[in-house]
Amino acid sequence: MVFFVFVLINFKVYSSAEHLPDSWDNLPINDVFLKRHFLEGLERAYPDNISVYYIGVFSDANMVGIAIVQRVKLYAKEMFRNNSSTFLKQVLKSTVAGFLKGNILVVGNLMHTGQHGVYFNIEQIHVPEYINVLFKALKEIQQDIKTNYNKKIRLILFKDYFEDDKLLAEVPLFKLNGFYKVKVQPNMIMNIRSNWQVFENYVSAMNTKYRTRYKRALKKFGVIKRNELSESQIEENHKELYKLYLNVSNNASFNTFILPENHFLILKRQLKNNFKVFGYYLNNQLIGFYTLILNNSVLETYFLGYDEEHQYQNQLYLNMLYDMAKYGINNKFSSVVYARTAMEIKSSVGAKPKEMYMYMKHTNNFANMILRVVFNLLNPKRNWEERHPFK
Repeated sequence: MVFFVFVLINFKVYSSAEHLPDSWDNLPINDVFLKRHFLEGLERAYPDNISVYYIGVFSDANMVGIAIVQRVKLYAKEMFRNNSSTFLKQVLKSTVAGFLKGNILVVGNLMHTGQHGVYFNIEQIHVPEYINVLFKALKEIQQDIKTNYNKKIRLILFKDYFEDDKLLAEVPLFKLNGFYKVKVQPNMIMNIRSNWQVFENYVSAMNTKYRTRYKRALKKFGVIKRNELSESQIEENHKELYKLYLNVSNNASFNTFILPENHFLILKRQLKNNFKVFGYYLNNQLIGFYTLILNNSVLETYFLGYDEEHQYQNQLYLNMLYDMAKYGINNKFSSVVYARTAMEIKSSVGAKPKEMYMYMKHTNNFANMILRVVFNLLNPKRNWEERHPFK
């Protein structure tokens, strides 16, 4: 006699991290960005145009997978805040903004580089099963948004997967559901060598050219003081921190959100010692800062800000990159994630590009046909020279 065991794969959508079951944190996830205490803090620190859903995937009654889905409202005026472009580029930007504006769903965390949106137990659920459940959950979320807010989702993204990610291998399944696989800018990651016991080992490993460059940056840094800010100091300086953040954010070529003014303070209160804010002071005036998230053995760089005058005069940004490396090495992290953008200067301090991809789909069939072309306009290939600072 042959017995067949049928396992029911289903899902549940949660609208708040406070409602997540204990089984969420009981999953063997080694990523602070997927833990409930981080998600609870992030909910209170989201930009005004981002809200969130959580998907729990179950095999019978056992939770075997999860996903984070952000609903992002894109506004044309917010996407391109740097208006220094030529007339032709302004027309192009307006066209692209008109194509994308509206509500989109992001499977992952739009506010941070990397795959921080999905997890599933490969021993308990097959990859195609997991993906198909996510597709069903996304349809339920779309219907909820239509019913409760009378808004139609225009675009769906599964963001930031490395080449060896199991989800990335399921091209036929995504293609069957109308998704394109596209390459995005790489994640810049510096793996910390086992013989870098202290920061001086890192400096010694540089070749002559880049060791000279490091010393020159340190000299230009001058008498600026570095201080880690406590929770009370972040609260006291939150307006100045926000001003410096906006100075950098507003000069970006493309934006999908603006952090709220209290973002850093909320994360500090929630993550405690796992969230770091370092300030740079000249004559007791805050002129720059950067933030870090301690993600188990990985050091994740987060948002930063600086004033334009001292950025060039004192090489603030380059010194920040060195300081991030120093913190990672001296505190025994396995790697420093410098994220995307500014690839060349990040490679000059030792970060290596790691290719990333995402799946994307426009819900309008005609728009989806030209989506890849529009994406390439937003994500042009950047010619940059990778630097090799070590001997």
